[in-house]
Amino acid sequence: MALIPLASHFDGDFVIKLLPVDSENTMDEVAAAAATNVIGVHVFDQPGRTLRVRKQGADAPYGRSSTVAESGLEPTECIEIYFE
Repeated sequence: MALIPLASHFDGDFVIKLLPVDSENTMDEVAAAAATNVIGVHVFDQPGRTLRVRKQGADAPYGRSSTVAESGLEPTECIEIYFE
């Protein structure tokens, strides 16, 4: 378990935020953590849709149950969170 600061960009938000996550967090947990600072503040909620996480510029998202450690993300790398 290690604290990893990631840069996060939530689709529709105009700000990139620093998001501290644990190396054992799943991508669903990472998306939920990012959403607490954005949904209802800068981005409307979209009930019934799933939040996904991908590395900035990647086409495919990470598996929802994959962990930050498994993703190979390094500190301050940028992730994108979006509704699928």
